[in-house]
Amino acid sequence: MFLSRVTNALDAKGRVSVPADFRAVISSDRASGNFDGIIVWPSLSGPWLEGGGIALMREYQDLLDNMDPFDDDRIVFERTIFGEGRRLAFDANGRVSLPKDLAVYAGLDKQVTFVGLGRRFEILNPKDCETKFQQARAKVQQNPHRLRLGGKPASQDSAGSR
Repeated sequence: MFLSRVTNALDAKGRVSVPADFRAVISSDRASGNFDGIIVWPSLSGPWLEGGGIALMREYQDLLDNMDPFDDDRIVFERTIFGEGRRLAFDANGRVSLPKDLAVYAGLDKQVTFVGLGRRFEILNPKDCETKFQQARAKVQQNPHRLRLGGKPASQDSAGSR
């Protein structure tokens, strides 16, 4: 599971060190002989990057396989995730080279912040990242009831306690 947030330097050649904890998550994919690196693509939600490992790509593929193969929505998801996705191999120091077009899309220059989101992660400009975290905290503080343990919808929880 990808956890925490880490800001690392982006060098002049577009190389950035992937956080060690993130590489450890990816290493479970490597154990079965898969790609040794991360996969990133432009976010579906805004000007930043999303990423994960082969395991996440398989999960997305399984979800898409449940859709009609001729469904326009399926096709746009495939184009966005798989068509724009890039395999970024780790070098000997645990770094990857971010393609220039993706760095420009996400506004990455000199520093990047990796944000763990469980099965996936984001790569953002540190300034944009801080703004997103402030907005997220405010929304969570206004809506703490939305998070339920045990998978019970809020209506069942409150009905059962009466």
